[in-house]
Amino acid sequence: MAVTPRPTLLGALRFGSDSGESTDEHSFLQERVGLFALVGALVGLGFFVVGNSVGLAIVPEYTLPEFVRSTGNRLHAGAVAVGLSFWALLRRGRPRLVTLVAADLTLTLSILTAYAGMVLSDFARRQGRVDMTILLITMVVLTLRAVLIPSTPLQTLVVTTLGAVPAAVVGWVVGATLPRLWIFQAHVNAILWSLTIIVVSTLTSRIIYGLRRNAAEARRLGQYLLGEKIGEGGMGTVYRARHALLRRPTAIKLLPMEKVGARAIARFEREVQHTSSLTHPNTVSIYDYGRTPDGVFYYAMEYLDGVDLQELVDQSGPQDPRRVIHIAKQVAGALAEAHSVGLVHRDVKPANIVLCERGGIRDTVKVFDFGLVKDITNTDVASSTVATIIGTPLYMAPEAITAPEAVGPSADLYALGSVAYFLLTGAPPFDGQSVVEVCSQHIHQAPVAPSVKLGRPVPPELERIVLACLAKTPEGRPASARALADELAKVPLEPWTEADAASFYEAHPVRKKPPLEMAATSVVSIDLTQRAAE
Repeated sequence: MAVTPRPTLLGALRFGSDSGESTDEHSFLQERVGLFALVGALVGLGFFVVGNSVGLAIVPEYTLPEFVRSTGNRLHAGAVAVGLSFWALLRRGRPRLVTLVAADLTLTLSILTAYAGMVLSDFARRQGRVDMTILLITMVVLTLRAVLIPSTPLQTLVVTTLGAVPAAVVGWVVGATLPRLWIFQAHVNAILWSLTIIVVSTLTSRIIYGLRRNAAEARRLGQYLLGEKIGEGGMGTVYRARHALLRRPTAIKLLPMEKVGARAIARFEREVQHTSSLTHPNTVSIYDYGRTPDGVFYYAMEYLDGVDLQELVDQSGPQDPRRVIHIAKQVAGALAEAHSVGLVHRDVKPANIVLCERGGIRDTVKVFDFGLVKDITNTDVASSTVATIIGTPLYMAPEAITAPEAVGPSADLYALGSVAYFLLTGAPPFDGQSVVEVCSQHIHQAPVAPSVKLGRPVPPELERIVLACLAKTPEGRPASARALADELAKVPLEPWTEADAASFYEAHPVRKKPPLEMAATSVVSIDLTQRAAE
C-alpha cells in the first residue's frame, strides 16, 4: 500500500509548491511579499514626513538638531529602509519558496521591532502611553500583511504571534513605570490587544486565502463550468461540470495546487494518457485534457450518473448470479482492451465500477480510475512505481503484495474475481482487523466458497470461475480477461435482461447522485499551445 506522508510543520507553513512547475503561483507570491514591503515602507514614510513636518512647524521645543539626533527618528527611518530594501531585492531573480517564507517573517519582525524601539525611545524622553501607539502600529502592519500576502492560516498565526511580541514587551515596560492599578491595566491591554491582533489577522488571512483558492479552482478549468466536488482521492479531485457550449454533463478531474510536484504531475499525465487511449464501451471516456494557463493539469471525462458496485451491495445486498455474470463480463471486456495495449489497472474494486444507463440500456458498466495503472511495456524504472505495493487490500492479488514489481494482467483478474465474490455474497473474500491481516489471508488462506459464505447454493460453474480467479498463483487463474469473459458466457444461466434490471430498480430504488446542478462561475480558455508542445 502506498503510504501518504504526514504533513510537516514546514509543509503547512508553505504558500504553495516549490516545484518548478508552478511558476505563475510562485511569481505571484514573490510579487505580493514585495508589495507588502513597499506599502509598509510608504505608509511608514508618510507618517515620518508628516509627523516630523508638523512637529518642526508647530512645536517650539522640536528643533532641527533634535530631529537629527532623535533615536526614534533613526529607528523609524530604519523601518522604512528595511521595507524598501526587501521590495528592491524581491523585484529581481526568483528566490526559492523557503526564502520567501523567511523574507515574510524577517520583514514583519524587523519592521515591528524597529517601531517598538522607536516608541520606547520616545517613552524614555517623555513618559506616556506609548504602549497603545505600538499596539495600533502592530495591528495596521499585521492586518496589512494578512490582506496582501496569500498565506495559510497557520503561517499567518505563526507570523502574527511572533510579530505581536514587540508590542507586548513595550506594554510590560510601560506598565512597570505606572501605579499599581495602571500596571495591571497596561499588562492586560498588552495581552488582550495582542491576542485580538493575532485572531483578526489569522481570520483575515483564512478568508482571503480561501476565497483566492476557490477563485483559482473556478477559473482554471478551460471551457468547463464547475459544479460541486463529487470525489477526492490520492491522485486528484473530481468535480461535476458542464462544457460552456456543448452543455454536456461532464466530470472534471484536476490535480490540486498543494499536490503539484514533478512526480505527481507525471502520474497524473500518465493516467490521462492511458485512459484516453482506451475506447472500450465499458471504460470511462475521456473528452478533453490539458493544462490551464496557470499550469494546472486537468481532464474532462464522461459524467457517471449511476451507482457504483459498493453502493449497490451496501444498499441492496448480494446480487442475482445472472447479474453478477452480466457485470463481470463487461468489466472483463474493458480489462481485455487495457491488457492488450500493455496496461494493468491495479485497483479493480467495487467503488471503481459504476452501473449507468447508456442509450436506454440499464446496467451498462463503466470502469474508471486508472490513476494506479501500470504500463508493463515501460522499462524506465526511474519514472515507474512498479516496486511499490499499490491497490486496495480487500481486492489485492497475492503477487501485488509479495512481488509488486512482477504484477501483470492476472492481478486484475484476481481483483475482478474478488469483486464477483463480493457481489455474490455481500462481503469480500477476506476480511480482518488490519491491513496486515487481510494481506496475510490473500497470500496464505484459501477463500471460503461463495455458496458456504452466502448460506445458499450458487451456480456451480459460476462458483468455479470465481474461485479460479482467486487462485494464489497467476497460473491457476484464467489465461486472460478475454478467456474469462468467454467462460462467463458459457455458464448455463438465463441472461440478465433489461426487464430484469427494470424490475430490480423498481423493487430496490437505489440512491443515485442528484441531478447535475451548476453554479455560476468563470470560464478560462485552454492553453492549446502548451498542449501542442507536449
